[in-house]
Amino acid sequence: MELKTVRINIPEGCNIILGQTHFIKTIEDIYELIVTTVPQAKFGAAFTEASGPCLIRTEGNEKELIDACVRNLQDIGAGHVFCVILKNAYPVNVLNALKSCPEVCNIYCATANPLEVIIAEAGQGRGIMGVVDGFPPKGVEGDADKANRKEFLRKIGYKL
Repeated sequence: MELKTVRINIPEGCNIILGQTHFIKTIEDIYELIVTTVPQAKFGAAFTEASGPCLIRTEGNEKELIDACVRNLQDIGAGHVFCVILKNAYPVNVLNALKSCPEVCNIYCATANPLEVIIAEAGQGRGIMGVVDGFPPKGVEGDADKANRKEFLRKIGYKL
């Protein structure tokens, strides 16, 4: 077995959700849950089959984001993985709906940070072992940092 890392492309101003799933209807369910949870979201979604024709199935409402999902899944090269790229929405808006989707097995990450996926390559194929999301901590927040965090959350409408 060989371990590798794959750098993931996240288009400017977007967030990504990467997870594991198991059934061909997943891609339609992901589409439906995003458009009913956050109707104004622009997004792409893609899912890699792990049996039968082993195709990358796609849905979404913005071609550029669908294409970015496909490229990321081609680079990862593992079966039963899904990728969602969101614009005009945050992962927190759809994560609970994704987690309750019967086909979703695992969520690896939801981020806008630089992202690397750790891949194990074995004789049968590839699998995701984990992710490297962003950068290591640089310290502990102080009073000014705390005030900035609170101001930011209010500015984007997540706190009163």
